Amino acid sequence: MPPRFVLASRSPRRRQLLELAGWPFDVQESHADETIPPGTTPDEAVQLLARRKAEAVRKTAPRAYVLGADTLVVCDGRFLGKPRTAEEAFHMLRQLSGRTHDVWTGVAIATPGGDIVSFAEKTAVTFWELEDEDIAAYIATGEPMDKAGAYGIQGRAALFVKRIEGDYLTVVGLPLSRTVRELRRLGWPPSEV
Repeated sequence: MPPRFVLASRSPRRRQLLELAGWPFDVQESHADETIPPGTTPDEAVQLLARRKAEAVRKTAPRAYVLGADTLVVCDGRFLGKPRTAEEAFHMLRQLSGRTHDVWTGVAIATPGGDIVSFAEKTAVTFWELEDEDIAAYIATGEPMDKAGAYGIQGRAALFVKRIEGDYLTVVGLPLSRTVRELRRLGWPPSEV
């Protein structure tokens, strides 16, 4: 019987992106610790969180390939995760207005053999100047509340984006082309899938 493939994420965006690869997979939320130790760099932070997610799910699926991922927005050296309140979302979007920030996504792949491989990708995103009314209207949709940096580039916040430099899917939450290449290098999919 071929090994299973498990996405260790509740993100519907990651699920939709992974479906583009055409492989069967299961989804299992990791419930991993998402605290970042002080002094951690952005690339280290997203890989650490992705690894925690993959390792947490691997405990329940030791003979599966497990994919964990995490995304952070970084502006002025500050990590902008998911906003906890509408006010926090407003402050994040006000900070990003008219500026360039980096979006980092880390990916970790746990293999049935017990190895875990991780990498991080970075994309620079530049926003137009945003009016307070536009920010408030966007927050009222509820869209920013489960997204790093309080926006989803694939949703209504596409209207805020002036330019990106790098892989668009890194900003969405899963750098798919590199992820697929890493999985193939690690033996997924097996010939039986």
